[in-house]
Amino acid sequence: MQEAPIHYNTISQVASLIEAKELSPVELTEAMLARIDAVDGRYLSYATVMADQAMESARAAETAISAGNYLGPLHGVPIAVKDLCFTNGVRTMGGSKVLRDHVPDFDATVVKNLLAAGAVILGKLNLTEGAMAGYNPEFQIPLNPWNTGRWSGASSSGSGVATAAGLCFGSLGSDTGGSIRFPAAACGTVGIKPTWGRVSRYGVLALAESLDHIGPMTRSAADAGIMLQVLAGHDPIDPTSLTTPVPNMLEGLDRGIWGVRIGLDERYITDGVDSAVTEGVLAGIKVLEGLGAEVVQVRMPETPEFLSAWGILCQAEAAAAHRETYPSRGEEYGPWFRGWLERGAAVTGARYAEANQKRLACNGLLAEVFDGIDALVCPSMTTTAGPVKPEELYGPMGEDDWTWGQFTIPFDFNGTPTISLPCGLDADGLPLSIQFVGKHLSEPLLCRMGHAFEGATSWHDLHPEV
Repeated sequence: MQEAPIHYNTISQVASLIEAKELSPVELTEAMLARIDAVDGRYLSYATVMADQAMESARAAETAISAGNYLGPLHGVPIAVKDLCFTNGVRTMGGSKVLRDHVPDFDATVVKNLLAAGAVILGKLNLTEGAMAGYNPEFQIPLNPWNTGRWSGASSSGSGVATAAGLCFGSLGSDTGGSIRFPAAACGTVGIKPTWGRVSRYGVLALAESLDHIGPMTRSAADAGIMLQVLAGHDPIDPTSLTTPVPNMLEGLDRGIWGVRIGLDERYITDGVDSAVTEGVLAGIKVLEGLGAEVVQVRMPETPEFLSAWGILCQAEAAAAHRETYPSRGEEYGPWFRGWLERGAAVTGARYAEANQKRLACNGLLAEVFDGIDALVCPSMTTTAGPVKPEELYGPMGEDDWTWGQFTIPFDFNGTPTISLPCGLDADGLPLSIQFVGKHLSEPLLCRMGHAFEGATSWHDLHPEV
């Protein structure tokens, strides 16, 4: 395969060049900013480009590295963050007109951690309003670089588009019902949804706090582990962050997956799922078997009644998260998210409690599934990226239908970690995606599984024609 241009290199590749002083962080950042300027007017992934701050960080990185003070594999590497994450002195809008002039005076913990690791933050990435499914009409919709008429993957769409199109080397996304996994799948990238609490949410605008996860989106499993290593850890300012020590996310990365027990429920990955998606996952499982993994037949719980509970929980918690501006400034919200908040405000305490009991029941049934396996294998979403029109994405929202969350919502409910990876192309040349779901705190295993899968396939080396 022809060597990829520098903007499609992985974090691991550019980091080795930067560490060896064969690649200048300043020149690399200049090149990435020039590419954003040349390309992103078509794909609309960035909400705010932080050119001055990025160049300042790049110069500081180059000076430190020249003096022998190399901090690690993110040092001098240009990345970008979803515009939910507070950045000191830079507007953080959450895709919402009501926050258009919101300029924080501190960094979110995840941003602070990235800067401490020497990363160069290129800018803030576009997203759906409030990190749900629809966009505010005042904001642009990121376009899928594989086909601009196809869906780019819900709330972390800007993160998926920028990473896939070579407009950053990695990005931050968030996942409440699938919004790391959907853009990773739609745009052909890698995404890790960590264990809930593994990554601090301090300084990140909330959608539904009991379901929100923050995680990396990259072009390889190793890169996702590199970013997660920096992002993870207990944060005293976020009491929901886990105190469990953070392991080396890349430990044993090249050890392979011989003897790893992977769970498969063919009914679960077939019913209501596009045949191309199912076939891609089954082919991926054959690859894992060839690497020595053991396939264990499991039975996933029937999900429809549990999926509907997610909507009630997320709507009610979103109304709570936006109580300072909704309904008092309701007219500034777009029709899609305004409808979401209206439904959330109408949820009674009894109805929320009933939905939460369904969540707990689902978690119990899932725990039984994982008793005899190390990881579950399934698709990241039920279809490839479907056709979309702006008027559909701007709203108003339609009737509640949660079937799209078959492979995502259950693992937001129980907070288990997942990794999504490219596993093929459909007949229209759109990416297919496979998802590995682990037990709590098993991110190193998921990185190892993803790395082994990439070593036996070449899907992660494909890039859209930008």
